[in-house]
Amino acid sequence: MSQTETIRQILATCRTVAVVGLSPKPERASFEVAHYMQAHGWRIIPVNPVAAASGLTILGEPVYASLQEAAQHASIDLVDVFRNSADVPPVAQEAIAIGARALWLQLGIENAQAAAAAQAAGLWVVQNHCLKVEHAASA
Repeated sequence: MSQTETIRQILATCRTVAVVGLSPKPERASFEVAHYMQAHGWRIIPVNPVAAASGLTILGEPVYASLQEAAQHASIDLVDVFRNSADVPPVAQEAIAIGARALWLQLGIENAQAAAAAQAAGLWVVQNHCLKVEHAASA
């Protein structure tokens, strides 16, 4: 499946997104993207160990320290990653372990090893694209 087809499939079927690296700061791209998706009917599940340890909520949602913890409270369709490319492999392994349907690496984030592992496990994978931009373009 091409990247364009993968994006189309994700946007058509996923509605619950765990945002790994979601910042509580409104000026950050992660917050902007999550806020936009939430405003368009998607359920946002924040994953940020620092914010979780502080007991914060982001966009009115409880914050979890890991995907494993988040998956105990909700079924996650899509894992949207706002982390450095080098930090992606363990996130991809967690996405596989929790049974996510897709792994999305935001603009500027690519990791061939993590993408290959996720694809081999049956996940749809998008790298170096913005979820908000792709969603807006498909509307």
